[in-house]
Amino acid sequence: MKLLRFLISRKGIISVFLYSLTAAFSFLSFAPLNLPFFVWLAPFGLFIIEKQNRGEWRKLIYHGFGFAILFYLVSFHWVYHMTTVFGGFDWYLAVPIFVGSAILLNFKFPVYLLVFSFLAKRVGRFFPLIASFSILFAEFFTPQVFPWYFGNVVAEHHILAQNAEYTSAYGLSAFLFFVSYYLFSLRKPKTFLRLFTHFLSKHKRFRKQFVFGGIGLGLVIILFFGNGYYLFHKWSNVKPVAERDVLVIQPNAPLEFRDGRNPAEEIRNLMTRIDTMAERELTGNPVDLVVLPESGVPFFTTHDTEVTRYSRIYWHQFESLMAILSLRHGTNVFYNELDADLVPTALPGRISRRDVRMYNSSVLMNPNGERRNSYQKVFLLIFGEYMPFEWMYALSGQTGQFAPGTNLDLIPYYESRKNDSSQSKALHFEDTMTMGPASVREYYSKDKVEEKQIGSFLPLICYEVIISEFVRKFQGDPDFIVNVTNDKWYGNSVETYQHHTLGRLRAIEFRKWIVRSTNSGTSVFTDHLGRNIDNDFTPIETTAVIRKKVQVIPGEMTFYRLYGNLLSYLFMGIVGLVFFFYAKRNS
Repeated sequence: MKLLRFLISRKGIISVFLYSLTAAFSFLSFAPLNLPFFVWLAPFGLFIIEKQNRGEWRKLIYHGFGFAILFYLVSFHWVYHMTTVFGGFDWYLAVPIFVGSAILLNFKFPVYLLVFSFLAKRVGRFFPLIASFSILFAEFFTPQVFPWYFGNVVAEHHILAQNAEYTSAYGLSAFLFFVSYYLFSLRKPKTFLRLFTHFLSKHKRFRKQFVFGGIGLGLVIILFFGNGYYLFHKWSNVKPVAERDVLVIQPNAPLEFRDGRNPAEEIRNLMTRIDTMAERELTGNPVDLVVLPESGVPFFTTHDTEVTRYSRIYWHQFESLMAILSLRHGTNVFYNELDADLVPTALPGRISRRDVRMYNSSVLMNPNGERRNSYQKVFLLIFGEYMPFEWMYALSGQTGQFAPGTNLDLIPYYESRKNDSSQSKALHFEDTMTMGPASVREYYSKDKVEEKQIGSFLPLICYEVIISEFVRKFQGDPDFIVNVTNDKWYGNSVETYQHHTLGRLRAIEFRKWIVRSTNSGTSVFTDHLGRNIDNDFTPIETTAVIRKKVQVIPGEMTFYRLYGNLLSYLFMGIVGLVFFFYAKRNS
């Protein structure tokens, strides 16, 4: 009742308006709308709420949760869709899960308000610096499952985005709040006129504040724009050492069959569709690499082992088709599958359901149709690939029980066949009904080529691409990054664009191209400057192909790959010490 009375009061209505202001302006600035002007105004709602409730800690916490829920409702409304479709929860469970996740995963809002208010009361000046420090602190030290930062929104500006090579999204968040608070301070014409009058007055203190404030703002803007401009032109002039022709096949595979469709018929249609799309694009026009998305062929594996046969996930026709694609066109094929092994404690010679571990895995098949290196997803998606508590699995039969992978190796790929197949009759999916994988390889045995590695790429599955601290753990110098994902769980929503935009900064941090392959859209190629090539996105919830020549940028360990978030930690440490001694001196 107290909450309801507050919401219908004048103060409550104004508060909800301010929550909505921050949420709406952030949403307008973000993909797919990309209206960057609004990002500089987005923090204003936070600034006003903090100023109105400075020092009232409980109110600031409540307001922080208000920001969290409204922000999720406007910008991440598709989380509800994920919970009902991906997780399989009924609406009466999905709603509290949505609200709970909004609060838990957006703790940055109450933390930001509390830190800002504390420093504002103790320090009492340098407010743009306080705003910058507070957002950096809040984004670093609050829980993240689907990590997003205000800096990702700033990165829609291509010049400013280049600073991610040094600071990732964190530094761009700090820059945004520093500049935004200056704009907030000048939001009223009377305020600007008063400051200008003080500057013209004879009071040296007012002149000094005006001059030093303007110089500080100017230096920060010049630093970020100047460095961004320098990096943009530096990397624009780098010559690639090679180009790889890459084809992405977007098959729009089904997710589940709760609507009564015939699973066997749907999977047969899917396999035929993949086969046809590949043949249409590759006959007489070969590529170096074909990439199929996460869950491009769901529910099955091509890994023929005792464990996968026991688990009934091995399907010989799946392996046969992948071998046909690679052998028929003499190319590398990178595809997603299930995989399984036994837990270390399993008894030798016995397999039980309890001993089996399942993985979300991607594997490369070389131009000779031979299985090579695979990568098992390390960061699993909550409510989709695992539940935080064992008892929760009973609530959703749709949720998988996957184990995380441990291998962070790059995936080697090999020189493709230069000539057409010597076989007069090409094999297709219908042939897999009578020909197993060994027979397929034997049929194309005359087309076998010497296996010669020509490079490697960095594999990422689904939302792993948005976790900068994780991606930099991969060792070695990849030619490019491949991100396979299945955004079909989120329907025809903005999620797929937001997912890509959050991950796009990895291209700048690594200075490598990104190949994004999705099951149902949007697939896209992004260069080492973070630009989407030709702004060419595949449509959502449809079959499509997209093909580009991916440039291999010469290997160079960028600052972020070497040192991670060092600059952000230094900023927080130095500014924190300055605030501490200043507050202590004036206490």
